[in-house]
Amino acid sequence: MTKRPFAARACAGGALAAAGAAVVASVLSASAVWLVIWTAAALLLAYLACLQRVADERRNARQMAELNLATIEALALAIDAKDETSPNHIRRVQAYATGLARALGMSEAEVQAIRTATLLHDIGKLAIPDHILAKPGPLTPEEFQKVRVHPEVGAEILRSVPFPYPVTSIILSHHERWDGRGYPTGLKEHDIPLGARVICLADYFEALTSDRPYHRAIGQEAAAEVLRQEAGKALDPRLVDLFLTVLPTLAAEIEMINSPVAKATPQPQTGEGRRTLGARPASSPSSTVFENIAVAHREIHALYQVAQTMGTKLTVDDTMTLISSKLSSLVPFSACALFLYSPSREHLQCRFATGADSELIQQLTLRSGQGLTGWVARNRRPLVNARPGTDLEAMGSKAPTVLQSALVCPLVFNDRLIGTLGVYHTAPGFYHEDHARLLDRVCEQAAAVINNAIVFEQTQEDSLTDPLTGLPNTRSLFQHLARELARAERHKSEVSLLVMDLDEFKDINDTFGHRVGDWALRETARVLRGAIRPYDMCVRYAGDEFIVVLSDCGRSEAEAKRLELQTAIGQIALDVEGRRVPLSISAGMAVFPHDGDNYDQLAAKADRQMYQDKSRRKSEASRRLTSGTPPLARDTPLFS
Repeated sequence: MTKRPFAARACAGGALAAAGAAVVASVLSASAVWLVIWTAAALLLAYLACLQRVADERRNARQMAELNLATIEALALAIDAKDETSPNHIRRVQAYATGLARALGMSEAEVQAIRTATLLHDIGKLAIPDHILAKPGPLTPEEFQKVRVHPEVGAEILRSVPFPYPVTSIILSHHERWDGRGYPTGLKEHDIPLGARVICLADYFEALTSDRPYHRAIGQEAAAEVLRQEAGKALDPRLVDLFLTVLPTLAAEIEMINSPVAKATPQPQTGEGRRTLGARPASSPSSTVFENIAVAHREIHALYQVAQTMGTKLTVDDTMTLISSKLSSLVPFSACALFLYSPSREHLQCRFATGADSELIQQLTLRSGQGLTGWVARNRRPLVNARPGTDLEAMGSKAPTVLQSALVCPLVFNDRLIGTLGVYHTAPGFYHEDHARLLDRVCEQAAAVINNAIVFEQTQEDSLTDPLTGLPNTRSLFQHLARELARAERHKSEVSLLVMDLDEFKDINDTFGHRVGDWALRETARVLRGAIRPYDMCVRYAGDEFIVVLSDCGRSEAEAKRLELQTAIGQIALDVEGRRVPLSISAGMAVFPHDGDNYDQLAAKADRQMYQDKSRRKSEASRRLTSGTPPLARDTPLFS
């Protein structure tokens, strides 16, 4: 039995007392009629006062309940605002669930219970770490266990709230399945509260039709087909049929929720103080608060995405391509550039640039302290809204640029300057301190990753480079020649291979020592590298042997290049302790595909010709030395 308020009980008691007094007065004296009238009037006034007090109590109770609901709703909307991957998720689920509840013919109180439970159904996710909620891939078993606790946490948070209808039981059971394989308690079929089954279906459909970290959204037709497949498994089959029937009628409400002008804010009181949870006005000052929450969480999400991206690529270019693609969601830009610092030369060179005028930026090499990039490097402090043209002017360039504002931050790893990361925009004064804060945060993470990429590239280069001469080594030769032969085979072109060997190199080492021998090798490498085209390759093969790969080069061109290289080497003379030590080189050649179709065949042919050349040169030198005639000219053709 419902207990009446104290005011009502007091009024009832007063009325009974007045009535008793009136009866007694009427019995004692006939003249007491007037007393009865006055007593009845007093009784009426007391009754009206009682009704007023009861109405006040009810109004106060309703206002307190609405205040509690408004507080809880604000918390729920603040949590929903944090959802970067699926904004307005709660609103859409609420629209689907209340539409289905009304189609079921549920009472207004039951519909209100579902509306409120929908608003609060994910409040337990406060107990789940953000990195799990935003994880783009499948969850581990341990992570999924963390997720499974949120219905219980949500029910526990709201257990002490005096809702006028059942809410906590719906929230506790909204992840139960029709087949009993859900959580947290494994209820099945009609043991699951009807409100929980309604929200489960609405949540399921909304998840299918919106982007999530672990999957892309699918269309409504495809989602409807999934619901039919899950009827009798995860979902109540009767509710599935009814939901698909009423779904077209909910399209306008869902469109309004997804509209950019719609703001997710608590709804003020309407009508006679009665509140409609989940409705929203077209605009409200409170929307700014939720926007700020969304922006703050967007920063966290974007920083997480950047951090997750870092380290997935090994080279500097690949790393920067990924970082710049993620960075744009945090700090918008028209162009982005990475400058790497060389301590030995004290300059910064653009290593990566993308976006507007990236070709201009890529040409920049600046001294420390020069231009805005050099200033940032020297002072290790960011520059906000600097003029991008300053760097071009520092290089003496008068080329115009569309970029009007720049934000440049230093990259520092273990207190060592790595370089700078800059973003540029075509709008003047575009950047502000928040942009600088975010870019600086990204640079803190990026510095270590870029440093590792530099180390990797250096290690890779060292593995492909001869440390003495700086020329590519044998491993690099095999990779390059394999590509060139494959390309020549596709295009029916030629590739020439020159094999060369320094003459009398052992005598140089034995007479003057290995220091002079190394000097001879370095000078030979320098001359050979400078005498070939940029896309050709000169390799120190082993000891005093060198190999030159000439792409798109036939026999006559290769022969001319052989004679040119021999002449160039013949002009080298080392000054050792006042003695002039001339250098010379023997060379042989082979041409793909005429002399072979792989490295082994080409190298063998060129090697034989090189030794024939060396033998001929030795014989000719001995003969001329004996006869006292001048030595053999360096450019004497050996092959027809």
